Amino acid sequence: MSEMKVPFLDLITPHAEMAEELLAVYKQAMGTAGFIGGPMVQKFEEEFASFCDSKYCVGVGSGTDALRFALMAAGIKRRNVVITVPNTFIATTEAISQAGAMIDFVDIDDRTCNMDVSKLRSYLETKCFVDKDLGILVNIKTLCPVTAIVPVHLYGQTADMDPILELAEKYKLMVIEDACQAHGAEYFSKRENRWQKAGSIGHAAAFSFYPGKNLGACGEAGAVTTNDESLARTIRMIRDHGQSQKYYYDMEGYNGRLDAIQAGFLSVKLRRLSGWNEQRRQNAKRYGELLSGIEGLTAPFEPSWSKSVYHLYVVRTKTRDELQSFLTKNNIFTGLHYPVPLHLQKAYLNLGYRQGDFPVTETAAAEILSLPMFPGLTEMQLERVAEGIREFFHLP
Repeated sequence: MSEMKVPFLDLITPHAEMAEELLAVYKQAMGTAGFIGGPMVQKFEEEFASFCDSKYCVGVGSGTDALRFALMAAGIKRRNVVITVPNTFIATTEAISQAGAMIDFVDIDDRTCNMDVSKLRSYLETKCFVDKDLGILVNIKTLCPVTAIVPVHLYGQTADMDPILELAEKYKLMVIEDACQAHGAEYFSKRENRWQKAGSIGHAAAFSFYPGKNLGACGEAGAVTTNDESLARTIRMIRDHGQSQKYYYDMEGYNGRLDAIQAGFLSVKLRRLSGWNEQRRQNAKRYGELLSGIEGLTAPFEPSWSKSVYHLYVVRTKTRDELQSFLTKNNIFTGLHYPVPLHLQKAYLNLGYRQGDFPVTETAAAEILSLPMFPGLTEMQLERVAEGIREFFHLP
């Protein structure tokens, strides 16, 4: 097998290619002392709102801030129940609990690894009841109101949003998209009879611009997109200590603003995002060709209603640990997203979940392996990864 090294992610090459444009952003900030807010932040917010086909975008300090502020602005209160999935990064649940709400989980679909709509429906019908006097949904066990759903668009692919929205409308629930891995992903809505961008489907959506994302800053950054003017206005206050104007506070807020330099960097990169996403899609297509016919290895599933942007290319195999070790020894670097489901993490022992509560998630967590995926991945590197996998499975 070739000795070529294949990194899991390459963040150096694209930044070298954009060095002059990124330096110009830095010089602009230095020359104007415009470090917080201002034209660069406003420009990026307008550009990203347009990219997501949403009316408003509010830049914030991180993806975690984005989701937490969106939940707060949507009216999620202390001891409200918010439903999400256990197969996600902990920021999803941190945002829920830090907004004062209670976390509850439903299992994932075995093929997409996103929220299983049938499990969501079952949860709403069997673990909750509608309080006829108040007209709200209540969790039977905790007697707390269920107020929101956070579907996670994992690995760059949207959740199945039509039925999620239908259930949300039936039970008067808010839907906040966790789109932190789905910049540019699309969903075909039969309800709307059109393709919709992640970030424009629910009441609001949270994006992370952590450096390794499809659209990544050169540090921490995030944003909320929404079509709700009131919600956007509230998030703008929350991110800035609750200020409606300087030194006038309508609420107690946070220091969660987007740095101007990061906003400028993101504007530079946003111009390239569609092209980068298309390269990821082509890489995924090539992986599919190179890895076809390998018994014991399952490639990602992309439904007809989805246009994934492949933030991650995640395969599944029952010999995951052995395969990862073999590839690492041969200088092919991979990742695990995520090896321990949230309901089994030490941080959430207080929720009372046990092994076996979410079997699809638990099975997936033991089998998933993220292969190298980034826009500049070359044909030779793709072939090297496939060669390593085929050798592990004793195939020519």
